[in-house]
Amino acid sequence: MKYDFTSIIDRKGKDAIAVDVLPNLLGPNNPIQVRDGLDMIPMWIADMNFPALPTITEAIIERAKHPTYGYFKTRDEYFDSIIGWHETRNHVTGLEKEHIGYENGVLGGVASALHVLCSQGDHVLVHAPTYIGFTGTLNNNGYHIVHSNLKKDEEGIWRMDFEDMEEKIVKNKIHAAIFCSPHNPTGRVWERWEIEKAMELYAKYDVTVISDEIWSDIILDGHQHIPTQSVSEDAKNRTVALYAPSKTFNLAGLIGSYHIIYNRTLRERIIKESSLCHYNSMNVLSMYALIGAYKPEGCEWVDELRQVIGENVAYACDYIDEHFEGVHVSRPQGTYMLFIDCEEWCKAHGKTAEELLKMGYEAGVFWQSGKAFHGEWYIRMNLALPNSRVREAFDRLDKYVFNA
Repeated sequence: MKYDFTSIIDRKGKDAIAVDVLPNLLGPNNPIQVRDGLDMIPMWIADMNFPALPTITEAIIERAKHPTYGYFKTRDEYFDSIIGWHETRNHVTGLEKEHIGYENGVLGGVASALHVLCSQGDHVLVHAPTYIGFTGTLNNNGYHIVHSNLKKDEEGIWRMDFEDMEEKIVKNKIHAAIFCSPHNPTGRVWERWEIEKAMELYAKYDVTVISDEIWSDIILDGHQHIPTQSVSEDAKNRTVALYAPSKTFNLAGLIGSYHIIYNRTLRERIIKESSLCHYNSMNVLSMYALIGAYKPEGCEWVDELRQVIGENVAYACDYIDEHFEGVHVSRPQGTYMLFIDCEEWCKAHGKTAEELLKMGYEAGVFWQSGKAFHGEWYIRMNLALPNSRVREAFDRLDKYVFNA
């Protein structure tokens, strides 16, 4: 490979939540004791343990060399980079500068859109399992979450329950929905017909859609991301789409997301709402980071990343199927997260989900409880790290946890 996805990076003391808080994940009064001789493998919060794409680092350093960092104007190159990226990666045509707006994080964009679309106390449709960030954003801003549960089909693939969605839209007088594509935490990459059917349902009841597509670059196993706005002219004008280079290129610490909104009235209202806090403004270095990411080298890097993540996913899922009786996983089609069903194993061994989680911690495998994602017996696991570390983690889970 051209890029480095094998080096093990020491992130200690470099401000990384993924690493520096590990001993205290259960609270400051309940420190985790890892078994003697074992180090800590971060496999919880959704950031990656790979070196950054060099063109990102170069773009930031080159701009930082200039000794002024005052008020600045967004460069046309920023917008051109986004337009080019979506044309190359998602076959989007007709995207123009005016359709793109900065957001100080995808969740900030979700909040701004909801403030435009809803009154406090309104109900918002969200699929479950649910990304923890959606739960916090909606609850903190006074909206009521109505969950429509995804269901696994006979092949173990997560599917939307369209009848349940329609029933809940009608019953709760819903006019705003959050759509996650690819879906977090299940890793489902929706097929075109599924998005079309969902959008037809939303159109039938005049539901405006906030589509979180932050994971759209990390697609596995020959699947394809279909932008929600691309499935029909109505979907194009009914949808607020939210993107960021942060998940793709591990830039969350730099902050910098953006929306794509084609509907002029909706766009103007959301831009106005986003401006009211006076904090929704771009950082000059994050602008250059995006420009450095959305280059031809970025396309090469992402293609290699997808191969690495795909190999890690295949290894992890095969290992679970072959060695961990009573543990089940639906193979993700996108993202780098696993959502692992441990209910059968826990009940067979008289363990709670919390006890299982702690057993992993003590083996140095720092995974994440699925409860906050509405998966009562699930564990969420990050596979964006060198394959050698993935293999070490599963060896430990075999020896010290599931087959101890």
